[in-house]
Amino acid sequence: MADRVLFIGWGATTPGREEASLDVFNEAVGLYGRLQQEGRIEAFDVALLDPNADLAGYIELHGSSAQLAAVRADEEFRKMLIAASLIVGGLRLIDGYKNEGVAHELELFREAAARVPQTA
Repeated sequence: MADRVLFIGWGATTPGREEASLDVFNEAVGLYGRLQQEGRIEAFDVALLDPNADLAGYIELHGSSAQLAAVRADEEFRKMLIAASLIVGGLRLIDGYKNEGVAHELELFREAAARVPQTA
């Protein structure tokens, strides 16, 4: 089961590039579908958000640390990110943890918190 996640978020589309943004979005979803079919990621989720001042949507890629590192280095993935960066604002990639990875990260936090003086 996947213990890592790669969060790919984006902000508003650059005015005048709305149609191009749909093309890049569809390319991305197609790429992630192929990666999943090939077993290079375990799964992916897509979310489009209601209008707000920060985040228009995001895609989460689910897999192992090795799988997601390989995706980040994949040339097709890199080209798609470059294309997206020319069309939307606020493009961000953030690594994270899920499932068993959350328990491990919480244990690391617990250990670090134990070394920090606590105040009331």
